[in-house]
Amino acid sequence: MSPDEVRLTMVTEPVEVRRRRRARRSQLRVLAAVAAGGAIGAGARYGASLLWPTPAAAFPWTTLGVNALGCLVIGVLLVTLTEAWTAPVWVRPFFATGVLGGFTTFSTYCVDVERLVSAGRAGPALTYMAVTVVAAMVAVTAGAWTTRLFLAAVRRKAGRTR
Repeated sequence: MSPDEVRLTMVTEPVEVRRRRRARRSQLRVLAAVAAGGAIGAGARYGASLLWPTPAAAFPWTTLGVNALGCLVIGVLLVTLTEAWTAPVWVRPFFATGVLGGFTTFSTYCVDVERLVSAGRAGPALTYMAVTVVAAMVAVTAGAWTTRLFLAAVRRKAGRTR
């Protein structure tokens, strides 16, 4: 489009249409960030399952560990993004939704429960269900709490050095 065509379009095109077009482009960028992050997170999760494979009827320690670690990291990340750093708009969807959403695997958690039940191990399946939820909640809380303590200490130290 030539500069004259751009100017003409800007004059004749309603403001609302331009706003919607910009919003759509912004949404597509965020979607692309989530997709790219999801691919990275899912690849990391797959790598963990290759490094620490779980036999069919065994307790799924790898999935439990991945989910707990992902929850810990999301606690750290979200406190950092909301309380310490003004990040570009794509950072939160890329890391929180994409990378960590792809890394944590609550769908595999459900498959693991079903696999344990099908193998006649209802007790370990129920234990796994409960432990995963508790571990996830403790991990995200610990990540957020520890990050807040760290940020408070950094702020106190910065206040003393001024």
